[in-house]
Amino acid sequence: MRRARTWLPGLLLVAPSIILIGVFVYGMLGWNFRVAMTDQHDAVSEGEFVGLQNFIDIWDQQRWHLSVNHAIVFTIVFVVGALVLGWLLAFLMEKGIRGEGTFRAIYLFPMAISFVATGIVWRWLMNSGTGERAVGLNRLFDWIGLPQWQWFRDPDWGMAAMALPAIWQMSGYVMALFLAGFRGVPEELREAARVDGCTEWGVYRHVVLPLLRPVTLSALIILGHISLKVFDLIVAVSGKQIITDVPAVFMWVAVFDSNDPAKGATIASYIVLSVAIFVIPYLIWSVRKERRS
Repeated sequence: MRRARTWLPGLLLVAPSIILIGVFVYGMLGWNFRVAMTDQHDAVSEGEFVGLQNFIDIWDQQRWHLSVNHAIVFTIVFVVGALVLGWLLAFLMEKGIRGEGTFRAIYLFPMAISFVATGIVWRWLMNSGTGERAVGLNRLFDWIGLPQWQWFRDPDWGMAAMALPAIWQMSGYVMALFLAGFRGVPEELREAARVDGCTEWGVYRHVVLPLLRPVTLSALIILGHISLKVFDLIVAVSGKQIITDVPAVFMWVAVFDSNDPAKGATIASYIVLSVAIFVIPYLIWSVRKERRS
């Protein structure tokens, strides 16, 4: 009883959260994988167990290949763009500019906006109208003499343009992570490097940047899993168009438009597995790091 008094109150405190997470997160994930292994391709049948057949058959569909390719392009442009822009903003802020608090609030403000609101605004900014019908960025480009773009309607660079709103929204968050990392580097290490003859760039290359690797990894994991399951931003900007199709949109169409629960569950399972590829190694690395410290 004495031992129970030490751990029982804490267990009772977190028990409701554990139960809810177990039922509505891991329970729903298990149910989704169960549906994905059946032939329930309509809304009324029970469906029989078919194993991994749905996971294999979906690779024969052209739309699945297209949505995966779009997701890869979106992920690369979004992650690289947000990391580079966030690092650059943090580097400038780290120099101690005047009005730093104001700039920091301005850069972080987009993160307080939902992807839906961001998508609606950027749908107008990236309107593909040209000439007299041009609005948003195309209107600005026409005024300063730059060529007008098709933006997300471009068959080659549409998904790269679709990543611009996400970069705008998340770069401030990445800036905050890198800025905290910059400020966490002891000034004594920088001074020691300068005494040894390092230039200012050498200080950042050999001292500061290596110490920012954990921050970079954390930002990479966060941005990566956001990009792989992006849905609301795509739908808010372009709707359910093939030209900007991604697995999450394809899943929505399969379940609610085509009434094919098994296909939708299969796509959702692939999304979960792709996110796990990013998250699980990071969790293992974090646990090992804590044990070593």
